Amino acid sequence: MPPVNRRITYKLYPTATQAAALERLCDLHRTLYNAALQERIGAYRKSGLSISFADQCKSLSVIRRECPEYLAINAQSAQVTLKRLDRAFQAFFRRVKAGQTPGFPRFKGRDRFPGFGFKTHGDGFTFTPGDNWRHGRLRLSGVGTMAARGEARTPGRIVCADVQRKADGWFLSLVVACEPHRERIADRECGLDWGVETFATLAYAPTDCDAIPNERLLNAEADALKDRQRALSTALRGKRSKRAAKARRRLAKRHRKVANRRKNLLHQTTARLVRDHSLIVTEDLSVTNLTASAAGTVETPGRRVAQKAGLNRAILDTAPGGFLSMLATKAEEAGCELLVLDTRKHRPSQTCPGCGAVRKKTLSERTHHCGCGFVASRDEAAALAMLAAGLKLKGREPAWAARPETPARAD
Repeated sequence: MPPVNRRITYKLYPTATQAAALERLCDLHRTLYNAALQERIGAYRKSGLSISFADQCKSLSVIRRECPEYLAINAQSAQVTLKRLDRAFQAFFRRVKAGQTPGFPRFKGRDRFPGFGFKTHGDGFTFTPGDNWRHGRLRLSGVGTMAARGEARTPGRIVCADVQRKADGWFLSLVVACEPHRERIADRECGLDWGVETFATLAYAPTDCDAIPNERLLNAEADALKDRQRALSTALRGKRSKRAAKARRRLAKRHRKVANRRKNLLHQTTARLVRDHSLIVTEDLSVTNLTASAAGTVETPGRRVAQKAGLNRAILDTAPGGFLSMLATKAEEAGCELLVLDTRKHRPSQTCPGCGAVRKKTLSERTHHCGCGFVASRDEAAALAMLAAGLKLKGREPAWAARPETPARAD
């Protein structure tokens, strides 16, 4: 596999003085971002001029000369913040041209600005990894040296970095150029059907299917989240206070815990899948369509709105988009072939894996019955149909598929 960029995350352990310095740096970057956004808006409103990223980079020298507090920011790091704004405008214009909801770049409050970045290792930051890249120490210009805990699966050459502020502390996100590799211990071929009732159904043959259960992590923390949300609502009554800020942090930490568990589960599941298979066939999932609201409009209100909202939460709790993204990345590293089928063309949920007949089924129909005699659960049938479609794309026929009888030869 050719060299690629991969992210490694370490948790930082700054002292109280260093944490205050990180907060000041982050606030300066946020102020720079908002000022650059205001400059672009004002220039266009007053004279119709569009200010580019290069124009704003040239202004950094003037800003650092007239505002001495910005001398604490590394010059390359300030350019990273301006580039972030430039990418936001590029995405805005791309959505306008595509006819999508534009989403104009907006000013960032403290809780909406995640952190700041550096372009080059050794310019503003230096990371010294420990043995086998387990833990290490980070030195930041103007802050000092602090401990970092974490471990890199695939070490490499450090390209750039971001320092991020999250609910449970400060983190270092390194980008390294490396050549990742994963061992594959089996060569089985399977069809994979994602779902909510069962996270994934794996099918190898009509009599050989397996299932990965859905852990329903959000449901497991639902009561704790409700308690934290009630505490925040109580603290927000009347004047905002330190008590409200503390309640908000506790709620954010609880959500962060659920997100961390979900991410860890996805990493473990996808690593196990690519380790045990040489071919995985699954379907392309449109998360936007899957989680569309059923509210409707004032003229034509929707039906079962609350039930659909609950289903949307359950879908998003399984993170299907992140699952497919991790599966594709790890499959490339392990040499596992991943085929993602277009459901508008193949329709695995409506196709019989035995004879290939297509019949529309309602969501309430959880068992597949076909006139050819093939009977299986809906998820198993869909996974088998995907495996059959994937094998046909590779020029092979599934061993279980019905074949026309060959007439007997006359002697």
